Amino acid sequence: MPAPTLQVSPPSIPTPVTHPPGGRRPGRARGEPWILAAALFAAYTVVSVGRYRHMTTLSWDLGIFEQVVRAYARLRAPVADLKGPGFVILGDHFSPVTALLAPLYRLFPSPVTLLAAQAALFALSAVPVTRAATRLLGRRRGLALGLAYGLSWGMQRAVDFDFHEICFAVPLIAFSLEALLARRPRAALWWALPLVLVKEDLGLTLAAIAFAVAWRVRGSSPRTVRYALGVAVFGVAATVLVLTLVIPSFNTSGGYDYWTKVSDAGGPFDGAGTKLRTLAWLLVPTSGLLALRSPLLLVALPTLGWRFLSGDAHYWGTDWHYSAVLMPVVFLALADALPAVRRSTRAWLASYAAQLPAAVAAAALALTTSLPLAQLTEAEVYRKPAAVSGVERLLARIPDDATVEADIGPISRLTSRCRVFWLGGTQGVTPEYIALENIGDKYRDPVGYARKLHPLAEYAVAGEAGGYVVLQRVPAAGG
Repeated sequence: MPAPTLQVSPPSIPTPVTHPPGGRRPGRARGEPWILAAALFAAYTVVSVGRYRHMTTLSWDLGIFEQVVRAYARLRAPVADLKGPGFVILGDHFSPVTALLAPLYRLFPSPVTLLAAQAALFALSAVPVTRAATRLLGRRRGLALGLAYGLSWGMQRAVDFDFHEICFAVPLIAFSLEALLARRPRAALWWALPLVLVKEDLGLTLAAIAFAVAWRVRGSSPRTVRYALGVAVFGVAATVLVLTLVIPSFNTSGGYDYWTKVSDAGGPFDGAGTKLRTLAWLLVPTSGLLALRSPLLLVALPTLGWRFLSGDAHYWGTDWHYSAVLMPVVFLALADALPAVRRSTRAWLASYAAQLPAAVAAAALALTTSLPLAQLTEAEVYRKPAAVSGVERLLARIPDDATVEADIGPISRLTSRCRVFWLGGTQGVTPEYIALENIGDKYRDPVGYARKLHPLAEYAVAGEAGGYVVLQRVPAAGG
């Protein structure tokens, strides 16, 4: 039966429209997603930069990406010495999109620049999610869904982690799926195309989005179906090309280092309990399971596929940044499913769907009490500890452009001005300095440890502060 042409629908079931009718109320709704994004940007930045200010960085990723962006800013090859002296990062992951941060980093050369940019990109993704939800569900439910998205556990875990290139993918996926839900299929394809420049596996996500586009327009636009299928083929081909040719050509071993994570896998049932818990977290608090009613959820399959097929248990759970790209998919799948469910002849299901946006927003708020954004209520996140200031003064004694070997703690304080290598990964380079996080006396004899790393060199303690120690190479006699 053809859709009715009336512009007014019963208040309990708002009619989805591509462009809301005029009037003051829709005008306010158009600005509210941006206000929400601004608030999320402030919250994300406080948490992310707060971790940096407290020197509680979780991994070496922030240092690696700063080395890469710093190289781009200097118009040099994207070398990440933390991965090995002279290692071109395109031989690890194919993420040339990070070059977009080079102009900003040139103006503000600091790891904080990367963290703030990541917070801005994550917050920006809330705009298309909220707009799409508002268009389909009405103003109040749309804002509730946008808030739930911004506070979702996947976004908070990513914000709390170091910088990662997937921060570019999240808004691209969100804008793409928003365009698809607004019946702008070609715009959806254009938004998704840059995913191949974000990370090598996202070509498959591009293909999944293209298939979703083809499915949506299959009865109305044969030409767009052909375009979409062509984009799907391009996405798969790009992934194969990058994995088999581009990355190996930059990799010193001539291969793709992460194949071993798949070959070492014990099968899809390895770690089944963890994987099932991740799926439950993905679908229950975020969508009350109703996202399963939308074909858009299929866009999540490529990411879930490589994660669950991997032999690395870190990929299976809910920690770190791995689930961020799934959040816009799940929330927009929910927004897509709810209008039809609310028209269900089963009264309990229609009522459940009507109340679900408020419920997922309440769930997100409740879960936030045990997630990273809970730090916003603690005074400590806004202060830099005195011990950190002492460590920074110690590390500042290392001169600019010096070669430094370091573990996780000192890395992000040095990569903006020194050539930094991973501890034990200098591959024959004898650094001028060694910087160690020695909290808990991990290295009981730092000088002796340095001698093990570099038997032909001699190091002496140049200073200690707050559990950190800096060693300086002693010039050889007669040198």
